[in-house]
Amino acid sequence: MTRDLFAPLRRGPAYAQTPLVISVPHAGRFYPEEIAAARAVPQRVIEELEDRHADLLIGAAVGEGAVAIVAQCARAWIDLNRAPVDDGEGRHARGGLGLIPTRLGGQLLWRTPPDADARAARVAVVHRPYHAAIAAALAEARALHGFALLIDCHSMPPIRRGPGAGAALVIGDRHGRSADRMIIDAVAAAAQARSLSVSRNAPYAGAYTIEHHGIPERRCDALQLEWDRSLYLRQGLREPNAGISAIAQHFAALCRAAIAAAERPPLLDAAE
Repeated sequence: MTRDLFAPLRRGPAYAQTPLVISVPHAGRFYPEEIAAARAVPQRVIEELEDRHADLLIGAAVGEGAVAIVAQCARAWIDLNRAPVDDGEGRHARGGLGLIPTRLGGQLLWRTPPDADARAARVAVVHRPYHAAIAAALAEARALHGFALLIDCHSMPPIRRGPGAGAALVIGDRHGRSADRMIIDAVAAAAQARSLSVSRNAPYAGAYTIEHHGIPERRCDALQLEWDRSLYLRQGLREPNAGISAIAQHFAALCRAAIAAAERPPLLDAAE
């Protein structure tokens, strides 16, 4: 049977053994054939949109029972961490990194960007099923465990200057909106205990995925972990290096810390 490369992969156990769901929206390496005809830059430039091999960072956590929803389709086709309705006015869209990426490093990516019908088709075929899979996994986790936790896994170029400079890891929670503060504190402490330098929400606070799925008041917390690619990729940031196993273990440890913190008792009703 031919695998549907537009559909997300579900990795991990058949049911939610833990409250943790991991999402990986930007590591997809399936490039529909239309991309070759439409691109205005070499394929290598298009591939720079990827969170290169970020899907390899989640193996240890999945081995410990997490469910993972992993995009197969390349970010160049559609960005699954953007809202499905992109009016071109948001900060990401204005910078060329909206729902359909249009520019990177000042270069126009497409000879002719997809029209409205093509964009709508990509939302229907790729974006909507991906987020439906995340929502279903979170609902299952919450039903079985009483709460759910989403960790959105990303990677970033090394931050040389400005906010977050030198950070090995940026933890995003939409400035406190998508996850309880205790969870972010626990993850940051666990990272620092492993000698990882941490920045919170700068320069990456998270985007559509954790904003859409993170509802702390309903015991569904969501955070984004953004890893410095130079920690696990060789020079040139394309192929894994010997550090990738260590980062996968770090990721699993941070997931454990997040779960432990998320197991907080529900707030007592004011009347009690």
